[in-house]
Amino acid sequence: MSTIRKILFLTACMWGMNAQALDVRGQERLEEIQSEWAEIKYRVSAKEQEKAFERLDATAQQALAESADAPELLIWRGIVLASWAGAKGGLGALDLVKQARSSLEAALEREPSALDGSAWTSLGSLYYQVPGWPLGFGNDERAEEMLHKALAINPDGIDPNFFYGDYLLREGRYDEARAALLKARAAAPRPGRELADEGRRREIDALLAQIEEKTRN
Repeated sequence: MSTIRKILFLTACMWGMNAQALDVRGQERLEEIQSEWAEIKYRVSAKEQEKAFERLDATAQQALAESADAPELLIWRGIVLASWAGAKGGLGALDLVKQARSSLEAALEREPSALDGSAWTSLGSLYYQVPGWPLGFGNDERAEEMLHKALAINPDGIDPNFFYGDYLLREGRYDEARAALLKARAAAPRPGRELADEGRRREIDALLAQIEEKTRN
C-alpha cells in the first residue's frame, strides 16, 4: 500500500472511531435525559421547570463525563441548557444560552450530522430567539442558514421543520411557515419519544392557529 493510501486509510479509520455510536451505558443515559426533558417540558408546571432543568443539567454533565464528550450528549446538554434558559427568562438566562451554544458547537466539531443534525436545529433556534448585539448573539440570517443545514440532513423531521416554521412565522413569511409546520405535523413518530412528539404537535397546532388568525383578513 502506498504512503498516501495508508494516510487516507488511517484517516478514514480515525473518522469512523470519532463517529461511532454511543456505548450501551451512554445510550441509556441519552434516553434517560431525553425522557426526563420531555416530562419537564410538557408535564411540569412552568414555575417548577427552572429547578427541574437545573437538576437535569447535572445529569447531562455526569453523562458527558462518563462518555468522553460524545456528540449526542453534547447536543442534549445544549438542549437542556437552552430549555433551562427559557424557563429562567430575563437577562439572567443569557449565560445559560451562551453555555448551550458552546455545547452545541462542540458537538458540531465532533460530528455535524449526529442525531440527524440536531445540533444545527438547536443552534438555529437559539440564533433567532436570543437577543442580538450588544446583549446577545442573536442573528436571524445565521439562524436561517443553520436551520437549512438541519433540514438538508433531516428534511422530514418534526423538530427542524417545527423550528423553521416558527422562524418563518416570526419573519412574517406565513405561507412558508404554514408549509413547514404542516410538514412537521406529518413527520413519522419517533420510537421512545412519544411524549415529546405529542407535546411538539400541540405546539405546531398553536403556531398554525396563529398563522390562520394573522392571515384571516
